[in-house]
Amino acid sequence: MENEFLDVLIVGAGLSGIGAAVHLTKRCPGKSFAIVEGRERLGGTWDLFRYPGIRSDSDMYTLGYNFKPWTARKAIADAPTILDYLHETVAEHGLEKHIRYERKVTNASWSSETARWTVSLTHGDGSTSQIECNFLFMCSGYYSYEGGHKPDFKGSDNFAGPIVHPQEWPEDLDYTGKKVVVIGSGATAVTLVPSMAETAGHVTMLQRSPTYIVSRPAEDKFALALRKFLPNKLAYGITRWRNVLYQLFTFNLARRQPAGFKKKLLEMVREEMGQGVDMKHFTPTYNPWDQRLCLVPDSDLFQSLKSGKASVVTDHIERFVEDGILLKSGEKLEADIIVTATGLKLVSGGHAQFEIDGEPVHFGSRFNYKGVMFSDVPNLGMTFGYTNASWTLKADLTSEYICRVINTMDRKGAQIAYPHPADGEKLIPETIVDFSSGYIERAAADLPKQGQKKPWRLNQNYAKDIVNLRYKTVDDGVMVFAKAGSMSLGATSGAESAEPLNTQPVAA
Repeated sequence: MENEFLDVLIVGAGLSGIGAAVHLTKRCPGKSFAIVEGRERLGGTWDLFRYPGIRSDSDMYTLGYNFKPWTARKAIADAPTILDYLHETVAEHGLEKHIRYERKVTNASWSSETARWTVSLTHGDGSTSQIECNFLFMCSGYYSYEGGHKPDFKGSDNFAGPIVHPQEWPEDLDYTGKKVVVIGSGATAVTLVPSMAETAGHVTMLQRSPTYIVSRPAEDKFALALRKFLPNKLAYGITRWRNVLYQLFTFNLARRQPAGFKKKLLEMVREEMGQGVDMKHFTPTYNPWDQRLCLVPDSDLFQSLKSGKASVVTDHIERFVEDGILLKSGEKLEADIIVTATGLKLVSGGHAQFEIDGEPVHFGSRFNYKGVMFSDVPNLGMTFGYTNASWTLKADLTSEYICRVINTMDRKGAQIAYPHPADGEKLIPETIVDFSSGYIERAAADLPKQGQKKPWRLNQNYAKDIVNLRYKTVDDGVMVFAKAGSMSLGATSGAESAEPLNTQPVAA
């Protein structure tokens, strides 16, 4: 049984966790820390998913870290290249000695008396241990690693071939010359279809409803040109900000003028597919950016469809049959293999159970604070990236802010920090993400809530968050600083109450 105390425990050795460790070493030197990772390798998403063609769904000049330039040629990068980038980061900053693999967090229990989290871990060999820490930083992502969303398709037991979810891709799956049906229309589906179509007999993308699909070059010519004349760091910074500002402009334009933006997106599809295309397969019922746009590099999906190697069908599933899928229209899609690219299961804090002074924590009844912490939850940060931009933009800022909180605690001589609504302020809960995507709607009850005004509301805006998280004071009158043993938090109820706590705040 490990008996260890650390200043900071980081959960997850993926893109977020590795970045958090680098920021911690730079901004909080001398703090002891470790990264616990439930799997046997680092990489998170980029190691877990092994389906054909897996790649980034945004450009690496914004998905890369703010402290490490992306120097590979492709801006839309495949998983192996992203893993190389992560391994380089670990090596450059000497992080390998801080990573504990095959350590899955099962419980995290906070004591206000000692101002410590006791984190229970289950090892790969079945043994258990505990680590105590003053600050717990959850960088485990927002979806379940135990499995994706799997609808109960009628008659699925009757299908003679394999039914595969992309999150559980078999290494030995041979689809050469086979008829494949990919169920879904999101980022995973539009990645799988052109990749599998290279060797499969035929691939059909079966969608219940279309998604907005946009093509971008896999290589960023502007970025590559800059790198010929400027140092990598400077060229990276310029490209990063160009891409950030372009994304903010297009997102805001889509929200202000949805009809015009939709018309432009559909015109781009017609240009890709030709005037004879049946646009029912590419015309969503919702407005642009009510869900994420799907990015395809170098028009690969459109090329597969035009070549006849792949096709798209928009219909509803009646049931699976022995040799394929029967649709409600009466049409049957023949299939040797069915891939259910039907989405993720969202979770808050992985699958761990959280307690505060013996009382269970339900994140669905807590309010998000600046997209980083939660109402009346002490010494806990959680990375939750943007839905309308690259994940790492917010992950970097989240790590910077957590470091600022820790340093402010040290200056004040405080051992505890948590956000609490101002006296008399009643927070009205709203869904944390303004998206209509199915995976978000399915998990809405379990996700933290946001309020109607700052600091309890997400920005979804990188430029605003730079000001909010990097420069605005940490001691804002909402963040409470206290000494160990001066408070009891277990009875607070987050979104259901805004009553003052029994605390003795620490003065500056």
